[in-house]
Amino acid sequence: MRHRKLTIKLGRKSEHRNLMLANLVSSLILHGRVQTTLPKAKAARRLADRMITLAKKGDLHHRRLALAALRQKPAVAKLFKDLAPQHADRRGGYTRIVKLQRRIGDTAEMALLEWVEQSGAPPAPPPPVKAEEKKA
Repeated sequence: MRHRKLTIKLGRKSEHRNLMLANLVSSLILHGRVQTTLPKAKAARRLADRMITLAKKGDLHHRRLALAALRQKPAVAKLFKDLAPQHADRRGGYTRIVKLQRRIGDTAEMALLEWVEQSGAPPAPPPPVKAEEKKA
């Protein structure tokens, strides 16, 4: 029985899948957002959230664990230097998946994987003030 064994296999062997997800998360770290298929985005979200959690701990051991998973020094450096402080007060849910139109060639479901709190994004507008609150 495979109860509670969550692995999105993506039709690839484990070595290929791990390298592909590492490249996808490294691109997400370096560029801020990545357009990919929906199943790949869901699989990469787990690894990306795990990498942010490692970066928030911030010591040498966790940096080496992140480097072993991602295999790219510039991505790990940016993860620990920029992204970890940016998500320091957040307890989880560091990424969002936005569904896009289907791909024309094979009608695969496409998605945009991005960070929830982006440094270059404009701040959210303040909530509208109701008429009763204006009078008070």
